[in-house]
Amino acid sequence: MRIQLLPDQLISQIAAGEVVERPASALKELLENSLDADSTDIQVSLVQGGVKQLRVADNGAGIAQDDLAMALTRHATSKIASLEDLEAVASLGFRGEALASIASVSRTQISSRYAQAKHAWSIASEGGEITPLEPAALDAGTIIEVNDLYFNTPARRKFLKTEGTEFGHCEAAFERVALSRPDVAFMLQHNGRALSRYAISTPEKRFGEVLGSEFSSETISVDESAAGLRLWGVAAKPTFNRNKSDTQYVYVNGRFVRDKLISHAIRQAYQDVLHHDRHPAYVLFIELDPTLVDVNVHPSKTEVRFRDGQAIHRFIFHSLHKALATPTAISSGATANQAAFNPFGSANLVRPESIDKLRTGLVEGYPTYQSQINLSANEPNSFYQTLFGGHKNSAQNYSNSQSINTALQTNRDESAGDASFAQSFSENHAENDFPLGFAVAQIHGVYVLAQNVQGLVVVDMHAAHERIMYEQLKNALDTKTVAMQPLLLPVSFNADRLEVATVQEELSSGQGSLQQLGFDIAILSPTTLAVRAVPSMLQDVDAVTLARDVLRDLREFGASRALTERRNELLGTMACHAAVRANRSLTIPEMNALLRDMEATERSGQCNHGRPTWFQVSMSDLDKMFMRGK
Repeated sequence: MRIQLLPDQLISQIAAGEVVERPASALKELLENSLDADSTDIQVSLVQGGVKQLRVADNGAGIAQDDLAMALTRHATSKIASLEDLEAVASLGFRGEALASIASVSRTQISSRYAQAKHAWSIASEGGEITPLEPAALDAGTIIEVNDLYFNTPARRKFLKTEGTEFGHCEAAFERVALSRPDVAFMLQHNGRALSRYAISTPEKRFGEVLGSEFSSETISVDESAAGLRLWGVAAKPTFNRNKSDTQYVYVNGRFVRDKLISHAIRQAYQDVLHHDRHPAYVLFIELDPTLVDVNVHPSKTEVRFRDGQAIHRFIFHSLHKALATPTAISSGATANQAAFNPFGSANLVRPESIDKLRTGLVEGYPTYQSQINLSANEPNSFYQTLFGGHKNSAQNYSNSQSINTALQTNRDESAGDASFAQSFSENHAENDFPLGFAVAQIHGVYVLAQNVQGLVVVDMHAAHERIMYEQLKNALDTKTVAMQPLLLPVSFNADRLEVATVQEELSSGQGSLQQLGFDIAILSPTTLAVRAVPSMLQDVDAVTLARDVLRDLREFGASRALTERRNELLGTMACHAAVRANRSLTIPEMNALLRDMEATERSGQCNHGRPTWFQVSMSDLDKMFMRGK
């Protein structure tokens, strides 16, 4: 076949394959046109997932009568007029091919009334064949109806999915636009049924309406500016994570984008606090000079290219890293509803109709009686009086042989003292002074129970201490102040040839990697190593096991990588050895010291592996558990 020029109709249909991949693509283009027209109210109506009909109505500036026919012509736009405009484009649309591409593969009708016009006008197109203008009835704005998408390209129509799938993509596109413009009202209908209505609101309220109250209640506000860049929005706490990346929204100058550089920076910021197979959730807006970003990369306009990508990466990483590094506060822990099993959830509460069965022992999984409680204190009475603000009427320390009835009767006689205790606690300890409260007990040597203003705090002591040690090691390594503790008696152990070779390589290289980490390891023989010193903050750990693990990481990644890109994994290994082990009994002062360290440590709400270190059980949750007030 000889080279020839393609007909305009075929050119438009080819372009439609890039711009109008599915109904959701057409919806995105029409919504962006409405926003560019300064609309404040946009209504979307879909039939059969947008394949049968896709209708967008707005109250924007409208299209002039003389421009209606031009609007359906390829490469015709009001957004740009020169290369300078293209290089600094601020509008969402600018290519001038969306309407023409949509019209070439559908039956399209546009009705619009220009702001200064006396009447509205309408124009139609069937597969690219444009009909003459006709008068129309319309108060203001523009209505675009796209019917029978891909009616004239049946081969392309076969690639469309089911109605439910196509509607799901349209709804996702609708939500992406709605999230970006809380100053605009949106409405979505499908098959005549209204599904979503978003009134004009604040960004925080719009985020909650679109993504749910659970998301909005578990977010951290971000607003950082530097060198002409601004990053603002909300990022979910690490405890609110997803098994897929379906709650990640990034906007560059108001345009939704999917950019690998931005995603990598955000992932790096969450690296220390999120498990590797989980995904963060966020709605973030990046604002910068339009001349510093190229949006003309792909016809769908969801990809961008930054002039200085490294600066953008550093800015996003440091801004988000700073927001996530806030020391523990009451709102930064997991709530009972986020636990893998929530004993306080409605699904686990006994229903009123089950009370009679509960009394007769017919409800499976619930005991028919409460066994006697061993009422004894871990510490002397004087300790608790000092701890909780000089409480004078504390309960007596009952012996193990006393019955529950005797204990309850004594507590009833001291009810006035209990009231004064609660008042004393609230007066002497401000809510923000001790967010994690004070320890009251330890369970099975694993969990610490504490009381704070909200209610009960449950702490995984190993995970919490591991995060504290990890942060201390990071800070010490960053400032090159890892103190070395010489051992009174060096500890020797049998080593394999790889371990000995690793030490020999470190000693001969002169890099001092082991010394930077606080270790002094010597070679005694081809099969024996001796640990002469360990980091002072790890002096109580098993020196041999710790040395083996550190040498393994150095051997696997190399000294330079282990102290740079693999540094966090190496320090995580060391911190795990230093953390208090499960089944170790702690005293009340030790537990309180752990709580105070958590409050002062960055990212202490999650361990190094991204799991929560503590969660809050509010008094209302406890009341529900015991059906108080019912």
